[in-house]
Amino acid sequence: MGELPTDNIRSIDDARPLRIALLAAPMVPVPPIAYGGTERVVAALAVELTRRGHDVTVFASGDSRVDARLEPIVPRSLWRDGFRGDVSAHMIKAAARCWSSADRFDIVHSHLEAFGFPLARHAPVPVLSTLHGRLDAEGMPDLLEEFSDIPLVAISESQRRWAPDAHWVGVVHNGLPLESMPFGPQAEGYLLLVGRIAHEKGVGEAIELARRTGLPLKVAAKVHDPAEQRLFDDVVAPAFRDGVVEFLGELPPPARDPLFAGASATLMLGAWPEPFGLVAIESLACGTPVVGRRAGALPEIVEHGIDGYLVDDLSEALLAARRLDRLDRRTIRERALRRFSAERMADEYEAIYRRLVGDLARERDASREPATIAS
Repeated sequence: MGELPTDNIRSIDDARPLRIALLAAPMVPVPPIAYGGTERVVAALAVELTRRGHDVTVFASGDSRVDARLEPIVPRSLWRDGFRGDVSAHMIKAAARCWSSADRFDIVHSHLEAFGFPLARHAPVPVLSTLHGRLDAEGMPDLLEEFSDIPLVAISESQRRWAPDAHWVGVVHNGLPLESMPFGPQAEGYLLLVGRIAHEKGVGEAIELARRTGLPLKVAAKVHDPAEQRLFDDVVAPAFRDGVVEFLGELPPPARDPLFAGASATLMLGAWPEPFGLVAIESLACGTPVVGRRAGALPEIVEHGIDGYLVDDLSEALLAARRLDRLDRRTIRERALRRFSAERMADEYEAIYRRLVGDLARERDASREPATIAS
């Protein structure tokens, strides 16, 4: 099915407050203390929907601090408690916990990836699933084909393109409360990498670019699983000893955000096609350009030559680094605040919620109408 235009969606009653359940994974709290993208989007959505008068319940870990009612899935977030295993059982538990009380809500908004699909098919109320990961791997193509009846939202056109026949009801770019991000009118002469130590994040490419430019590279990233630790030992640690890298570890926003504001550029050089890229919009909100691989959703976020530069290899990244002074950092910030606000994201989701709730109400009304007897 085609995309539903989110700028023109209205139900019969688009003023009534809704009872909304937001369903998040229990690995990190909502909002996360440090690493965690999806959970920050859920937190921003909860705040904005509550501000609009909706009755919002967030299903998440018990150490979450949400501006809404909290239904704990587990007492404490799994990663905070040291859990490093397969999270599948806990994701199923999250869906089951919400499923058992779904009739309390007008709509459920799942952020559990495919773990929420059975809930979306069988719950007594509409369940909207926003997908935050890739759709081309780990069985997702088969699952999307099997669950072709459930309403889905993509976070970018790039993400959606591999499942054109799924039941898409919108493409909603992520938004965050970016107004509080510090503005950096002047760069302080370093490059920045934020996220996790993984090959797909372009860690090796970022270090090589720092070597070629002579600019130091600050790295604020998590190292949790064994693959991340091996990459750190093999690639990051030698660069740290050589003075190319300043490794800062996993930082909370108050310590991380000033790094964005002071950087000459934030690097996103991995060839992995990011379904979105919250790091990009946070950097832009600080006025700091992004130099990123022309892959995934980055071309939907970064306008080449305005917000930063989109590159295909290290040679182009080196040229981009030499042209950073051609970009207007204030313009970069203003564009990011306008395009990726939490308010804009909530507008689009609220419109979709009302459409789905209205559709279900009309279906139930139709089922109660007496059958017409043919003459």
